[in-house]
Amino acid sequence: MNRLDSKKREQVISALVEGCSIRSTVRMTGVAKKTVMRLLLEIGAVAADYQYGIFRNLNSQRIQVDECWAFVGAKAKNLTPENKALGAIGDIWLWAAIDADSKLVISWLLGDRSASTARAFMGDLASRLSERVQLTSDSLNVYPNAVVRAFGTEVDFAQLRKIYGESSEPEKRYSPAVCIGCKKEVIFGDPDPAHVSTSFVERHNLSVRMTNRRYTRLTNAFSRKLENHSASVALGYFAYNFIKIHRTLRCTPAMAAGVTGRLWEVSDLVALLEASERGLERAA
Repeated sequence: MNRLDSKKREQVISALVEGCSIRSTVRMTGVAKKTVMRLLLEIGAVAADYQYGIFRNLNSQRIQVDECWAFVGAKAKNLTPENKALGAIGDIWLWAAIDADSKLVISWLLGDRSASTARAFMGDLASRLSERVQLTSDSLNVYPNAVVRAFGTEVDFAQLRKIYGESSEPEKRYSPAVCIGCKKEVIFGDPDPAHVSTSFVERHNLSVRMTNRRYTRLTNAFSRKLENHSASVALGYFAYNFIKIHRTLRCTPAMAAGVTGRLWEVSDLVALLEASERGLERAA
C-alpha cells in the first residue's frame, strides 16, 4: 500500500490541527479526501494512545470539569433509521477535565450525559492523579455520585451553580442566556471557596470550538461517524497539550505540568505514527 511521505503527512496534520475542514485540507495539500480521512484515523489513534499512557501520576491540585455538546450524523431530534444505518448517533458530549494551574487537559471522554458516562469519566480522571485534589464541576446532578465512587473521601469537591435571567433581546436562538449570578455549593471535603470555579474549563471549551472544525456551531461541519469524531478530538488535544504554546503560560500545558521537557512539533507526532507502523510491520 502506498503511503504519504513524512513531509506530506506533516502538511495534512498541520492543517487539521489549525481547524481546517477535510475538504479545505484536501485543496491546500493536494492529498485525496480518502487519504486525509485515513490519516486522521491513524494519527488520532496514536495521539489518543500516547496521551492515555503518559498522563499518569500527575500531581495536580485543582481540577475543573465540564461537558461540551456536539452531534454525530444528525441531532438527536432528527435521527432516522436511514441516517442511523450510516453511522449517525445523535447528540454527543465531550467531557473534559483541565488542570487549573498547568491548563493540561488530563482526561476526556465522548458519550451521552448520563450517570454511567459520568462514572466512567471520573474513574479515568481519578486513575491519573497522585494526590488529593480540589475538584469543581457545574451543577449537573450526576457528578456527586460519580465523584464519590471514583475518589471516595479523598477529594475536595464543590459545584458552581449559575443563575440565569431572561434575555432582553427579542431573538433568542443565537443569544445565550444571561448569567446573573453564581452559587458555590460544597458537596464534600474542604474546598477553598476562592478556587471554586469553572472559568478555565469553559474557556477551554471555546478553544475546542475555535480549533476543531467539527465543533463549529450552526454549520454543516459536523462529524458523520463516531470514529472520525473521536480521532479529531484526540488529535486536537494532542496539539493543545504538546504542540501549541499557551499564551499565558508561555509554554505548552504538557511542559507546565512536567509531562515533557520540550516543545513538540507536528513532525514529532508523525514520528510516533511511523514508529507505530514499524512495530506493526515487525509483529506481522
